[in-house]
Order: sequence, then C-alpha cells, then structure tokens
Amino acid sequence: MVFYGDTSNTAEPKYVVLNGTAVVAHNDTDTALINTWTEWTIDLRRFADKGVNLSNVNSITIGFGNWSNPVPGGAGMMFFDNICLYRPAL
Repeated sequence: MVFYGDTSNTAEPKYVVLNGTAVVAHNDTDTALINTWTEWTIDLRRFADKGVNLSNVNSITIGFGNWSNPVPGGAGMMFFDNICLYRPAL
C-alpha cells in the first residue's frame, strides 16, 4: 500500500486489520503527517502469525488511533493507493 497524508493532520498510530481481528500497526506514529506518497509493505507472516488464513481474506480495514479503544471524532485527510495482498518475489 502507498499512502499520502497532510501536515495539518493529527499524529496518531496507523494500523491495518485483516478479517476484523488481526491488527498490525505501523512503527511510525507520525504517518498521517507525511505529505509525500510513501510505501508501507507489511510482511504477511505478521497476519498469519495472528491466525489469518491468507487464502481467505474477506476484509481489510485501515484505521488510526487505538484499535482496541476507538474514539470517535477524528478529522483529517489521507489518500491510499495500491492496496493489495501478494506473495513476495522469490
């Protein structure tokens, strides 16, 4: 996935959730502030280690803040592109 943020956004942790249960957070909590197209590649083993059957992914969720304690009312703008699941090149 690639993303593009805005310097006026609030810095919050970004995360991806597969199938509504397996959460992987980005290491940099300031990604919402990055205003250039930036790639984020997640090793799919991180999801598989959390029990996701990678041959049966039904949903992908991208969020900001705390997944386990969501707070409504966030604001800002983010763009996402090239969201996909694929096997790494050998």
